[in-house]
Amino acid sequence: MPDKPMFDRFPETRPAWDRRQFIKTAAAGTAIVAVGGALFTLAGDDLTRKARAEKRPDGRPRLPPGQRVITYMKDMGGDEGPSDARSFRLAVHGAVKTPFTLDYAQLLKLPQTELAADVHCVTGWSLLGSLWKGVTVATLAERAGVKGDVRHVIFEAAHGFTSNVPLAEATAPAVMVTYRVDGKPFATAHGAPVRALVPDLYFWKSAKWLTGIKFVARDEPGFWEVRGYHNHADPWREERYG
Repeated sequence: MPDKPMFDRFPETRPAWDRRQFIKTAAAGTAIVAVGGALFTLAGDDLTRKARAEKRPDGRPRLPPGQRVITYMKDMGGDEGPSDARSFRLAVHGAVKTPFTLDYAQLLKLPQTELAADVHCVTGWSLLGSLWKGVTVATLAERAGVKGDVRHVIFEAAHGFTSNVPLAEATAPAVMVTYRVDGKPFATAHGAPVRALVPDLYFWKSAKWLTGIKFVARDEPGFWEVRGYHNHADPWREERYG
């Protein structure tokens, strides 16, 4: 497999690749920035060193290779979807016995989960220990009655964006439909009112402006996956590009 996207076929992947190369270069040296920025960089470096020394309960390093800790969630762009909770609808469908649709109030009436989780962006930043609140995908899968041949979950979002996740990973305890981070609603740029959270895969899998969860038997590579990004996206294996 190539080490980088095929820019002649997928020119839209170049900005993310360029950001990745910049981050790798910056991590190897010292950037010359304004005083305020320099102070922030030093703080981030300290957090990165600390995180690299920590282990997860599963024995893996807390910080995947090639990542650097920051203290805020970056806006990674994308065409924004409707952010008004009053118009929110989530379709749970596909190979299920009982498909259903939830509005925002109904989502909040389901069993709630609140947990601390780290997220890792393919461009090289990691945000550690944020507190996320929502409803697990496993809860939605149980209510829908997933059929026995299902192997994948497709997160559907505004403007036709999708991301694909294997069923076993999508129904892990930390994977959820989330509407709060650190006690606050998401900003529109971060997917308000509701987004997916798949903390153990690169953050593009955590689709913003979520509209649906589809259970399927056969894999359906999503928006970024068909444009040169890795189909699985494990940060500890640096599965950035396919």
